[in-house]
Order: sequence, then structure tokens, then C-alpha cells
Amino acid sequence: MKSWQEDYKAKRATAEEAISRIRSGQRIFVGSSCGEPQHLVNTLLLKKDCFSDLEILRLLSLEGSITSLFGDRRYGHNFTVRSIYQGAGHTQSLVKGKRFFTPINISLLPGLFKTRQLPIHFALIQVSPPDAFGWMSFGISVDITKAAAESADMVIAQVNPRMPRVLGKGFIHVSEVDVIVEKEEELLTILDFPAPDSSKNIAKLLADLVEDGSTIHLGLGETNNSIFKALADKKEIGIHTQYLTDGIMDLVLNGNITNRKKGLNEGKTVASAAIGTQELYQFLHNNASIEFHPSDYVNNPVIISQNNKMVSINVATEMDLTGQVAADALPQNQFTGVTGIADFVAGAIHSKGGKSIIVLPSTTLDGKTSRIVPELESSSVIIPRIDVHHIVTEFGTVNLFGKNLQERAMAMISIAHPDFREKLFYKAKDLGLIDREGTLHESLFGVYPASMEEIREYGGFKVTFRPVKETDVRSIQEHFYQMDKEDISRRFFNQRRNFFQDDLQSMYHIDYIKNLTLVATTVQGDFEKVIGLGSYMLEPARNMGEVAFSVLQEWQGKGIAFVILKKLAEAAGGNGISGLVAYTSPINTPMIKLFNKLPYQINAVFEEEFLVLTCRFEQA
Repeated sequence: MKSWQEDYKAKRATAEEAISRIRSGQRIFVGSSCGEPQHLVNTLLLKKDCFSDLEILRLLSLEGSITSLFGDRRYGHNFTVRSIYQGAGHTQSLVKGKRFFTPINISLLPGLFKTRQLPIHFALIQVSPPDAFGWMSFGISVDITKAAAESADMVIAQVNPRMPRVLGKGFIHVSEVDVIVEKEEELLTILDFPAPDSSKNIAKLLADLVEDGSTIHLGLGETNNSIFKALADKKEIGIHTQYLTDGIMDLVLNGNITNRKKGLNEGKTVASAAIGTQELYQFLHNNASIEFHPSDYVNNPVIISQNNKMVSINVATEMDLTGQVAADALPQNQFTGVTGIADFVAGAIHSKGGKSIIVLPSTTLDGKTSRIVPELESSSVIIPRIDVHHIVTEFGTVNLFGKNLQERAMAMISIAHPDFREKLFYKAKDLGLIDREGTLHESLFGVYPASMEEIREYGGFKVTFRPVKETDVRSIQEHFYQMDKEDISRRFFNQRRNFFQDDLQSMYHIDYIKNLTLVATTVQGDFEKVIGLGSYMLEPARNMGEVAFSVLQEWQGKGIAFVILKKLAEAAGGNGISGLVAYTSPINTPMIKLFNKLPYQINAVFEEEFLVLTCRFEQA
């Protein structure tokens, strides 16, 4: 019986000899992303005149030799490129070959190969040198490459000593390969994506949505570096993601990623491929804490959902007012193709404590075009509106889950760039998404002051203090209906029974400067409940902010109202307002005590039946 070493020697050949086995009309799979076997691909292209009607199958990946084939008439009768792709294909260099895009969820691709519904004649792959038992690692590209190699009629493997040996389910034995081409060369790398100016604000808002102990998937995108930095304060993070990057490596080295609370593959960082620098590839080599698995495991929504607090973070390129998502090729076209968004969104929203988060810079890099549009073309939609939950732009966060179309439209407009909100508002009215009698509030142009957000803990419950949003009207309405009758009398000076949305929209007509409302919320499932709120409204004649409060009875006595009052005072002073004034009943002891806790001189006078409390910020 021949040893694997003898088998290996017998299968060695030059790239030219290996490629000469290919025949016209066949389908050729090429290893994906940074695992692309460059030496084999370049030899194939050099021999283009020897072939006709070869179909090259791959995940769309790095801009380079294969991408250059798109629409190039010089290769028209030699090659076509079938690209597994999820996106609208608007990037200029991809448009020419758009007709060859094959939309499919990446989790289903291995099955497509194995069942021979899409037969592969040759697989060109890149692997590490064999270990002592003849096993070679797919290294940084396991994803669909393993399934393609197992399904192909013939496998040509480029053995590259620079390919790291990555543990997990990404190995192929010498006996399973038909031709071996030895060629050492640098692996493809990718540097940082150019980040928009908005990335830091987006990252800060996003980080507030990620709890300690979460398991994270982070898709490729232009805001990633900022997101990784914003996650540097998180603890006990787990990773189950499609691509490992340098940012994930940094979080591992920083101690943020421990994988101890995942509930599945605990202690292991799980991925199916890596895209990054040579330092990242060295970090992966024989690293016992990292496992690469094929895409039908890593991207399987059922598997994804088994991770605790699974958070899927994906970058979109465009969204419409109802919440539909487009995820196109990145503008610089460094990396494009199957993003895994659909798989990870589905997995995350079915995970215990999980969240799906869509990141969307509000404008294109030049700032001239809004990424939030009235309607998306059907061909551009990657994620339907029914599966979209949390959205983050640099102007705020919204959760579309459970919201009707009007609430969705107002939510999307509120996080759009202020320069485009008016146009979006009137277009939403034309589309019937907003009441045609509705008016454009000044508040719609205010920039959400995200820096005021704060999370505090009360008896094991987390309470978020934040500025009110346009989408909070219904929650505020429910808050008032749940209030105690005596508290309603103290708040409104009468036994008010109805709290109509139109009235509340007028009452909380906010612009975050002259009029500001803060809410205290708790989370029940994926929904926020307003347990307290306070606001100031500017009295222009004397430049004072009139304040009013309400806190649900079961949350009273815990200091929530004072946190709100203190934040209102800080915001008012920062916005150039001279002080605060409160009109209350002389027997409203809680309000009097609350006001007297402020670090300013408090003046109290009677005006008819009201007690008027005032403080000026210059009088400490």
C-alpha cells in the first residue's frame, strides 16, 4: 500500500501541467476571498486561448484578475464568471457582469455542490503543506471551498507554506486531491476600509446595544474599525462570524473575547474564513482557541440561533422608509459578494436575547446622497422589512420591530441626515406612509444628542436615560395611561383621562435645544417601556426652561426623577438657557424636594394657586 508521502510525490505537477487537464466547456471553482490560489488563477488566465466557454464559479472577492474578466470582450468566448453574490451590483466594475450573479444564501451553497445541482468539474484550491498524517488545511478559506473540493470531479491544490494551519473542520487529505502544485507566495491581504466621518458616532451608538456576554457576528464594512474600538470595553464576548478580521484579533488579544458564555462551541472563536493582514494569518496558525467550519455550519441560521445573545451586525448601503435593506458591493470594491446578512439576521433574531443590527451611514462618502430613500427597487432588496429590527446611523438608533408603516417611516426619517429629512417626509406623505394631514415638526430637524444617553441599574433592572425620539409617542401615551390618578393630577393639574397622540406630539414638540424631553426606559423583550420622563420647554421672555416630570408609581423613590432633572439642567445650561422653573402645587412635596436637591439657589414664590420654583445656573 502506497504511503501518503509517495502519493503526494506522484501527484506533483507544474501549474501549466495541472491547468492543461481542463477542457473547454467545463465549470471551474476557484477558492474564495483571500484564499484564492493566485498562481493557479494566473496560469489559467495566461492559457486563456486554449479554452472556450469555461465557466468560473466563485464568491465575488478581491478586486483583481478574475473580477477584471467581467464584461471584458477579450475573454467573451474564453470565460464567463458565475459569481455567487447578494447585492444590487451597482458598483461600476460589476455592472457589466450583473447578469451572471447567482443570488443564494451562503448557507445553502455547499448543498448545491454536494447534490450536483451545480456540478463542478475542477476545483482550484489553496492549502497548507500536509501534516505528519497527510492532512492539509484550507487555512483562511474554508467557507464553501471545502464543499467544492469534496464535490469536484478533479481537485488541483496549490500547496503554499504561507497558508496557516487553522483548526476545526477545514482539512483535506492528500488522497482526496488529484494534482498538487507547490508554490510559495504571499497570501492576499486586505487593508483597512476607508471609514466615513460618521463611523465614530455610529460605533458609540451601536456599542450601547451590545451587552456583555453577547456572541457577535460582524460583517465586512467601512465602519468596522470604529466598531471594534467601541467594543473594547465589553466583557466576555463570543465570536460566531463569517469572516475573522484584524479587529477581532485585537479584541482577543485585549481580553474582550473569551467565548465562555456562547452556549455553543464555548471557548472557541468560530468562523469560516479570514480577511486581513499577514499578522492575522500568523495569529490563526495552530491557534487552539479558533475553529473554522464550512458555511453550511457557520451560516446556518439554526446553528447561529443556538448562540446566547447572538448579535448580528451588518453594514447596509441603502434602506427605504419601510425598512427594506440593500447591501451592495462596497464603494471602493476591495471586497464584495456574499455577505451572509440574510443567514445571520435570521439566526440572531431567533437567538435567546439576540439582536439584529443594521449599520447605515446616513449619506454616501461625499455627503451628497442620502442612503435612506423613499423606496428601494425590488431587485436591490436583500433583507425584507419583516426581518429588520435595530437600525443605527450617526444620528441615532431605532428599532423597527413591531412598528407599523407610519411609525417605521417616521423612525427612518428621524435618523436620516437632517439635510434630507424634509424631502423624505413629504415623499412619505405622497406614498401614503404618513397621514396627509400631518405637519412637519421642527423637531424632525434636530440632531439627536446621543451623548446624553446613560444606562443605570436599579435592583437588577437596567434603566436607560435618553432624549426622546419621534418614535416614542406611542410609548409615552402608554406611560400616561399607566400612571396613578393622583400622579396625573399633580402632573396635569386635573384628572385627565385621555392622552391623544396628536396632543402628545404637540406637547413633546422637541428640538433638543429650546425644548427637550428625556425618558427613562426599561426593556421588555425587544420593546422599550417608558417608566419616567421629564422635559423643559423654553420660556423665551426670560430665557428659562419650564420643567415637568412623571414617574410610574412602582419606580418612584429610586432617584429616577432626579437623574432626569440633573440631566435637563446640564443640557439647558449647555444650550444657553439661564435656568429652570417649575409650576407645581404647594402640597406636591416630592416635586419640591426634588427641585431643592439641585446644586443651585432655589427661589419659591406663590402665584395664585401655584408654587413657582426657580433656579438660575449662575447662582450655585
